Parts: sequence; structure tokens; C-alpha cells
Amino acid sequence: MRRPSIRPVPAALLLALAACATNPVTGERELSLMSESQEVAIGQQYHTEIQQQMPPYEDAELQRYVQGVADRLAAASHRPQLPWHFTVVDVPAVNAFALPGGYIYMTRGILAYLNDEAQLAGVLGHEIGHVTARHAAQQYTRATGGQLGLIALGIFVPEARPFGQIAEAGLSLLFLKHSRDDELQADRLGVEYTAKTGWDPRAVPGFLNTLARIGEETDRAGVPNWLATHPQPADRVDEARAAIAKLGVPAAGRTDRDQYLRQIDGIIFGDNPEQGLVRNGEFVHPAMLFAVRFPADWQVSNSAAQVVAQDPRGNRLMLLQLEEAAQGGNIERTAVAAMQKRGLQLVDGRRGRVNGLEAFVGTYRGQMQNVGDVGVRGAHIAHGGRLFLLVGLAPADAYNAAVEAFDRSINTFRPMSRGEAADVKPNRVDLYTARAGDTWAALAERSGGVVPASTLAIINGYAPGEAPRAGERIKIVVTG
Repeated sequence: MRRPSIRPVPAALLLALAACATNPVTGERELSLMSESQEVAIGQQYHTEIQQQMPPYEDAELQRYVQGVADRLAAASHRPQLPWHFTVVDVPAVNAFALPGGYIYMTRGILAYLNDEAQLAGVLGHEIGHVTARHAAQQYTRATGGQLGLIALGIFVPEARPFGQIAEAGLSLLFLKHSRDDELQADRLGVEYTAKTGWDPRAVPGFLNTLARIGEETDRAGVPNWLATHPQPADRVDEARAAIAKLGVPAAGRTDRDQYLRQIDGIIFGDNPEQGLVRNGEFVHPAMLFAVRFPADWQVSNSAAQVVAQDPRGNRLMLLQLEEAAQGGNIERTAVAAMQKRGLQLVDGRRGRVNGLEAFVGTYRGQMQNVGDVGVRGAHIAHGGRLFLLVGLAPADAYNAAVEAFDRSINTFRPMSRGEAADVKPNRVDLYTARAGDTWAALAERSGGVVPASTLAIINGYAPGEAPRAGERIKIVVTG
């Protein structure tokens, strides 16, 4: 990704700028190297890049619904004049995040874990709070104007690394990490904006409890979620409750649970087949008509640009990504040249076929940042008018023990028929009315075992040991 260029502000102007900068939330003057127009410009530029990495979720009615809730909150915020934009992105991770200037994003993954409209308002209010309190602009100022990545939510992997996003095992963006004080302030603002617009602010600590349960359940592969980019939610519940008490809300506001559940009924849960997903231990990509099997028990993370599989017990990993098409039809020459650009030198290699597909498989040596000397088994495979790069990497002293697993995986890369691809259906949220005697384990089994029983409990706001209440409309996850 290309970073925008903003010239550092001359030191002689700092005091003048500080005299003009008033925080919209606190009313206090603060040193700021970023004007409101710069905030908006940065948001606009990075909005385009984010949509390339995380396309909007294709549900116009759901987008309008979220926009409608968010517009009411933004209008009641400390900066209603900003050109606010709200987008549900097609990402399975549990996350919501903000760019400077009023650009707010929610993943479809987080929507499945919310249980009513008030919780939706609380999460949106939290992200709006980051913008209204100018948290990103403050971070830019603390960085003395030198590193725009701090405000543009970027861990932009240094070009010295041979594979762009390998260390992040996902998107090339890592969501902005705010200080603990910033997060607590955003929580308080989420409570304030939710209460001000008529929703029940008690939904905020309620969802923070859900986030805590997610953390207790398991680590989630994929895009870094709220647990990776925010302070521990359990520590924030009391703070949110104190903010509610300080507001003196006389009675609970509305939650609009039924309306919310109707809006997310049918939403995709987990990976979208159009972007590739793991089924029965195999990574399949129905749109590109291929499948590959990574080593058993490895953690597989998928993004718009790259699939990464990592050995949870060691330092071996594999990645799959598109490569530039072969020049002049010579796959060997293209493969070697592409790896040389990454600083990797060919040790040996051969042209051949992998499950009928033209391929060049080579052994390479080189160095990686923070790793040192590495051994790489790289396969360039031509399929469907595209050139795929499937590589296994390990430190040089561990490479010989890893290469057998790399080769086994490379040899599983295969084309899919259109009929097989058509049979791959996404997992979706479905609504169900709980009956007396239902348990999460029984519901999970009855739904085909798509997700664990603990996940069903958590997405419905229950602790895993609690049973669903008879007569309550709950969410289950089914295939199709």
C-alpha cells in the first residue's frame, strides 16, 4: 500500500496551532498538528484502500439499517458536522474501527455477536467517540508528524520482508491501537450517545461481557479483533456502569431486539465462499476453482490478498497468494525472477505438474526480518489463467525437518469442478425459538455441528454454562 504524504508542520507554527486546537469533547485546548480538513482527507484516502482489502457486505438493506442507527448517533455527537460514513464490511472477525474524519466500519462478524439494536448503537457510539475526541489526531501529534501509519491504522509491513503480510497472518491493516484512557473515554462517549438517542446504555457493558467471553473461549484466527486492539473488556465493564450511573438515566431505554434480529437473519457467519474458506480440513476457493490442504491442525487465516497457515507448535508456516502472470509463458523464469525480487536465491528446482497443472517447484535460501536465515519451498502453479504462489517457510536450521510437510501440502493443490464449487455454501445465522429442555450442545448438533456449543451460547449473550431460556428467540448457525 502507498502511504499519503503530508508535510511535517514547521516547529515555529506549533504554538499557533495549539492556540487554535480545542478538543470538541473536553473543551480543552491541546497541541494538534492535524486540522479537521486533514482528518477528513486522510479518512477519504484510506477509505478507498480499506474497501479494496475489505469490501462492503452485499446486503443493501442491512447497510441502510446500520447507517440509519449510526446517523442518529452521529447527529447527537460532539461533531455532527463531519461527513460521516458507515460501512458493514465483509469480514468474519469480531471488530469495529474508525478512521479520522468520520469513517466508521463494522465487520459482519461483530453483528452476529450483538443481540439488539442498543448494543449496535453502543458499539457505533464507541467508534464515533474515537473520532469526536480526535484520538487519531492526538496520536499523530504525539508522533511529531512523522509517521502517518499511526493515524491511518497501519502496520505496513517493511518491504524488506519477502512476503507482504506474512507476520500479520491476515490483512495488511492492523486496526489502530488506542491508549487505555482513549478506550475508556470512547466507552463513556458510547454510553452518552446511546442514552442521548433513546437506546438503553446498559447494552454497552452487556456487550463488553460478550467480548470477555469470546476471549475466554478461544483465540480467533483472521483479522485482529477487538480483543487484540482494545483493553481487556472485563476491565471496562465497571467503568461503563459508572458512566451510566453518572448520567443518571432514570429508566431503561429501548433495545429493539426483534428489529435487530430480523435484520441479521441470514447474515453469513465465518468465511465467505467467494473469498475462500476451510471445509473438511481443506481450503477451497469456489470463485477461483481451486483447493489445497494445509498440514493438519495448522491455523489457517484468510484475507483478500493472502492465505496463511501456521504450525501452532513451532515456527513453520505456509502461505498462498496470487503472483504476476508468467512472462512469455515461461513459468520457471517467472518464478525465479519473482523470488529473487524478494531477496531469495534458487538452490534447486524443477518444472513439472501438480495434479495436472503446470508448475515450477524450487528450494530457495534467503533472509527474513526478525527471523534471519530461512529455507523456502516455493511452488508457482498455473491454473485458470492465474499464477499461484504456494510456499513453505522455516528457519534455516529447521527447514530440512519441515520440507516434507511443505511438499505434501503443495501436492494437494488441485482444480475444482464448477459442480463441486457450486456445492460450497456459506454458514449463516438463522433464528430459532428455544424450547424447554434445549441445550446449546443439542442445538449445535442439530444444526450440523457448524459451530461449537460454546459459540452458540456466546453469540446469544449467554455464558457457555447457561441454558437458553424457553420461548426466547435465539440465533443458531446453519449451512446453506
